[in-house]
Amino acid sequence: MKRRNTVTKEAVLSVIISSGKAMSQAAIEKKIGVDINRATIYRVLNRYCEDGILHKIVADDGRQYFAVCVKCDSDENPSHHFHFRCKICETIECLPVPVNFSLTKDYKVEGVNCVLTGVCKDCK
Repeated sequence: MKRRNTVTKEAVLSVIISSGKAMSQAAIEKKIGVDINRATIYRVLNRYCEDGILHKIVADDGRQYFAVCVKCDSDENPSHHFHFRCKICETIECLPVPVNFSLTKDYKVEGVNCVLTGVCKDCK
């Protein structure tokens, strides 16, 4: 479905793209610097997720983060992929390589929401 382009939508997407990393709604609101209702920002973020432009990450700290989909639909980095959250700098990033796991044949995995937590390469 074709959606109307608004100043708010452009501002939200611009902030996420320029950051180059996953961001929470609060971080986006702070970076925009314009008074935009929190519910409006969440609505915009969720629509971008529905349209395949962003994906949502629910981290182990319970917060929702949003990141630009880069190669989300390719075989190398499927839309349900693993993320890494640094406990020091609190950055969340999409892992560039697949993480392998296995289940018994009685299970069929249709989606993954997994965040590995530790110390990133920059903070190590």
